[in-house]
Amino acid sequence: MVRAAMKHAHAPKHANGCPDGHDHGEGHHDHARTHRALSRRRLALAIGLTAAMMVAEIIGGWLSNSLALLSDAGHMFTHFLALALSYAAIRLACRATAREKSFGLYRVEVLAAFINAITLVMITIFLLNEAYQRILSPAPIAETEMLIVAAAGLAVNLITAGILMGAERDDLNVRSAYVHMLGDTVSSVAVVIGAIAIHYTGWVIIDPILSIVICAVILVWAAGIFRDSIRILLESAPAHIKVADVAAAIKGCASEIREVHDVHVWEITSKMYSMTAHVVVPDCKLSDCGGILAKINDVLDKRFDITHASIQFECG
Repeated sequence: MVRAAMKHAHAPKHANGCPDGHDHGEGHHDHARTHRALSRRRLALAIGLTAAMMVAEIIGGWLSNSLALLSDAGHMFTHFLALALSYAAIRLACRATAREKSFGLYRVEVLAAFINAITLVMITIFLLNEAYQRILSPAPIAETEMLIVAAAGLAVNLITAGILMGAERDDLNVRSAYVHMLGDTVSSVAVVIGAIAIHYTGWVIIDPILSIVICAVILVWAAGIFRDSIRILLESAPAHIKVADVAAAIKGCASEIREVHDVHVWEITSKMYSMTAHVVVPDCKLSDCGGILAKINDVLDKRFDITHASIQFECG
């Protein structure tokens, strides 16, 4: 069988719209428009506020003897990581890399997410054990200090959400951090209500119960981060993309295509997909496949958001 290979490898787009590596054409300018300095400053400010409040909650939880505050600090840590990863992704997306790193430094954020997920699980296990001990042997809570710190944490969450509002509409990375921050706001509200309840009822058992609830939320999010990072590191197909659907879409985009086989789809990092496939067409000159290739790329981009595809044509 005679084979003619034609590969399409235009610069892959990450979730932030930045083409990979060294392309300084139109895609690069689109990235500059999307991630202007103002967006980066917003993220940096949000990271600083979140980190400061996280430290304050750790100190406040220790001084007030409140596990709920310590748990909320762990909760806030998850959002600090989300913000930091979003910022790092923007900074690294257009950073020039050596030719050996053909996909750039995108996997750095996946490795960081994997390590962070493991860290979160370990912190949560420690807090759950402490909560269990508190339920068995309730300890006094300085509910006034607990309330002050929790209220400050709630204020910081609302301010941070306000800082990110607007930027989150244009960027998937920032949007995910924004959603996490809203979730942490709900957690802070719960701690504030718990502090008030303890003040008026004296039921200190409310504190470890709140801690368990917050830890459960952290575990759910950590499990999601762990699952997604493992899937990407193992180069599995993205959860929402079926390989059979991709093959069918390629075959249906041009009447000349007789068969599609050896289709592989994988994720470089979040929202950055790559694909290879063999496409069987009638015997023709390699240059005649240009029109077919354009149709394939158009379908892959619009239907599956696959912007880095390598297509090998074969004559049947």
